[in-house]
Amino acid sequence: MTTYEARAIEPDALKELRETDDAGRPCEPYIATEGGDPLRCCLRGSEPGERIALVSYAPLRRWAAATWARPGAYDEQGPVFIHAEECEGPDPARTGYPFSRAGALRTVRRYDADGRIVGGRLLEIPTDEERGYDEAFTEAFADPAVALVHVRAVEYGCWHFEVRRESSPSGD
Repeated sequence: MTTYEARAIEPDALKELRETDDAGRPCEPYIATEGGDPLRCCLRGSEPGERIALVSYAPLRRWAAATWARPGAYDEQGPVFIHAEECEGPDPARTGYPFSRAGALRTVRRYDADGRIVGGRLLEIPTDEERGYDEAFTEAFADPAVALVHVRAVEYGCWHFEVRRESSPSGD
């Protein structure tokens, strides 16, 4: 089975979000009390005592600006947690997919090179979490029109991570 790369928010975007988010609001850091908030900068849960922020993020808009795509009405923004200060990003030794737990519901949304939705599916994460995601991504990228995939939480609609065609299969 092919393994795909879960992409976090890019460092340049994080730098901007730590000042002003994609809704034009200033970043308002706070101290995490319980921990477990899904940090999209490093793709792990927050720890109690960490300084974090909840910001509005427009992942498709930022991708479109870099690729000249025109998502039109598909451009959307939503809430994401990030570290309030620069962090080291995702742990390169991390295995599996972030924010994954058996039984959780995720939307696997597919976009074409223009940033338009070309399909998607509901994924109930199975016991074999990694295999479930791998199958969903393999299915998505079987369509040659699919340029990238966004994984979102069903409960809150927030963006969890992205997988791109050019970085999708690792290895062969």
